[in-house]
Amino acid sequence: MNLTKTLKATVAAAALALTAVPASAADIAVIAGSIEDGFFNLIKKGVDDATLVVEANGGSVNYLRTPNYDNFGPDLVNLINQAVAQGVDGIAIPVWVPEAQVPALQKAAEQGIKIMMYNSGLDVKEDIFGINYFGSDEFVAGEAGGRYMAEQGAQKILCHIHTPGAVNHEARCGGVEKGGTEAGAEVVILRTPANLDGDITGLAEAIKSELVADQSFDAVISLSASSADASTNAVQQIGAGDRVMVGAFDLSEAALNRIQAGTQKMAIDQLPYLQGFLATSMLAAHIDFGTELATDPVLTGPAIVDASNIETALAGVSAGAR
Repeated sequence: MNLTKTLKATVAAAALALTAVPASAADIAVIAGSIEDGFFNLIKKGVDDATLVVEANGGSVNYLRTPNYDNFGPDLVNLINQAVAQGVDGIAIPVWVPEAQVPALQKAAEQGIKIMMYNSGLDVKEDIFGINYFGSDEFVAGEAGGRYMAEQGAQKILCHIHTPGAVNHEARCGGVEKGGTEAGAEVVILRTPANLDGDITGLAEAIKSELVADQSFDAVISLSASSADASTNAVQQIGAGDRVMVGAFDLSEAALNRIQAGTQKMAIDQLPYLQGFLATSMLAAHIDFGTELATDPVLTGPAIVDASNIETALAGVSAGAR
């Protein structure tokens, strides 16, 4: 047999062997917050982009969300159980309600399901055998926000928790309290009922009541972009825009437009797009190829957005990634 024919036969055999090898196929579930919570649309943008990579390797991604936050712990457990019943290889999930989620995730891990964490729950990563964590250290982010507002002149800060008991939100206001107090401000925490989440009018009324009852408040920090809509409305309704600064966690086009206009002082960005993208793609890569990042956890925030860097942030929001 001449060399040319031998090489052709070898190449043909190699090609046939490659087609016989099954593609990697990580079938994973990404569990997220309420379908009423616009923040998770940004997470989903990252998940969607990562899904292209997962599907190119023969796998699949199922994005699961709770209907609201009224029955948060049990709803999350139901989604975990749903993913397990579907036979997934991995679950990417925040831990917001540890007492409900940790036992369910431990059972999933015992069945060989890989757990990747994002957004919330860093403190329980070892308990659920988490591979890595992609997100912000919520307490550190809160410290940065409280310190920033105090350094901008705030003497008394109202930190508003719209989902009481959620560990990430409690940690945020805990950090605000520490950072603000250390920088010379007093911090008061307001917890409103979870069923008001997304009810801009109801939240605005609750915040307005606090600001009217105690007019020494000169700053409000809300824990989501939609809650910032409510706190801004409350401040404007009582005509206190010149004396009460508004700050918030997370971005939205409305929030950034307010920063640009001067009616909101700042926002604390945690880059949710990266959380969704990295948690999804790195979970699939771990299952398919055994890869792990040397950096653990991977912190995506905090980053303060204010008048000094607003244009760059607006460009990201217009692209649907911030």
